[in-house]
Amino acid sequence: MTPPDAPVGPRCLAPTPDVIAQAARIIRDGGLVGLPTDTVYGLAADATSDAAVEGVFRAKGRPADKPLIALIATMAMAEACGEFSAPALALAEEFWPGPLTLVLPRAVGSPLSPLVHQRARGVSLRIPGNETTRAVVEAAGLPVTAPSANPSGAPSPLTAQEVATGLGRAVTLVIDGGRAADSLGSTLLDLTGDVPRLLRAGVVTAEAIEDVIGPIARTV
Repeated sequence: MTPPDAPVGPRCLAPTPDVIAQAARIIRDGGLVGLPTDTVYGLAADATSDAAVEGVFRAKGRPADKPLIALIATMAMAEACGEFSAPALALAEEFWPGPLTLVLPRAVGSPLSPLVHQRARGVSLRIPGNETTRAVVEAAGLPVTAPSANPSGAPSPLTAQEVATGLGRAVTLVIDGGRAADSLGSTLLDLTGDVPRLLRAGVVTAEAIEDVIGPIARTV
């Protein structure tokens, strides 16, 4: 029998419609949810809430000056958060949903918490290719954060149980989507300057991007 004072971890549940709706409610209420993404398991929270974003930094032990990526479910949600140039729209049409994160100028009236972008030049946005992740964001009806769901410095989690073990009661629910692909992370492209700049290499190659918008600067 489990002692009454034993730590209670989050529930790990399959991604049924009811569980996705439950995860969305937890996020809207300011809680944290572990969920599979395009690469590893991520830590989802309301990206419009200062308190929720602070909860992400606290749960991970992540330095508070590191910007976060915001996941969105639709182009309407994306355009409320960031300003899309013609190249940005072309890339979104070609690669979203999918593992390309675009760094864009913050839109006037953007709902994102300032803690997400940490006074950086732009906001980092992506419509995820993972259907479960996208369904949760769509059900929540707001942008969510999703850094890897592990304590900072620990290996990125590839299973729901690794999330539950690593973060414990900081997370209310973990959606179990099976073992993560453990592939390259999303490609990160900065479109806030005069020339698009590759900030992080990833699944979407620089060559594929250049096929859509022409030459880009490569810093990695």
